[in-house]
Amino acid sequence: MFKMKNLVLLGPPGAGKGTLSAMLREESSLPHISTGDIFRVEINKGSELGKKAEEYVNKGQLVPDEIVAEMTGSRLEEKDCADGFILDGFPRTVRQAELLEKELIKTNRKLDLVIYFKAEKDLLIKRLTARLTCKSCGINFNKIFARPRKEGICDECGGELFQRPDDSYETAVNRLKVYEEQTSPLIAFYEDKKLLSEINAGLPKEESYTALLKVLK
Repeated sequence: MFKMKNLVLLGPPGAGKGTLSAMLREESSLPHISTGDIFRVEINKGSELGKKAEEYVNKGQLVPDEIVAEMTGSRLEEKDCADGFILDGFPRTVRQAELLEKELIKTNRKLDLVIYFKAEKDLLIKRLTARLTCKSCGINFNKIFARPRKEGICDECGGELFQRPDDSYETAVNRLKVYEEQTSPLIAFYEDKKLLSEINAGLPKEESYTALLKVLK
């Protein structure tokens, strides 16, 4: 359906990557892959990589980039990724991007496209402080960007929606600061490799999704 199938989603917190990738999953068979999901699977099945990662997690330490990249590379070799994948949340730094590149080379694969979700800082802060989370299934909605069909009720399971205490202005500003320092250098990194396509993530959800589909075809 899409020409571009090996994808990385790049953009600041609040840009709508999770919401738009969920819409994309409904329209394609591309698996959505996050490092958090990989960690949980590998740790639960007790793989060697999972055991290594668990040691750091249990100590409250960051899992080294090399282990994260290797776990990601292993995940991309699974059958459901044969026709493509959506990487969300990895890489977060240029170092991680370089390690991912090495993992892809091992399996004779390469990225087709890195999609940069661009939005203004003021809008991002508004969105980050308007997040709603389901108490039952944990899915996120947003009062501005992705409202539930019925106020206070989860579209997926009918659970009660609430706002986390850490969805504050101070937390939002800090998250964006960390993104600028650590992740935004990836924009130039992937531009140099002619892999970057930009979409306007400041538009309403449906319009941003239309822009996303255009760059994939």
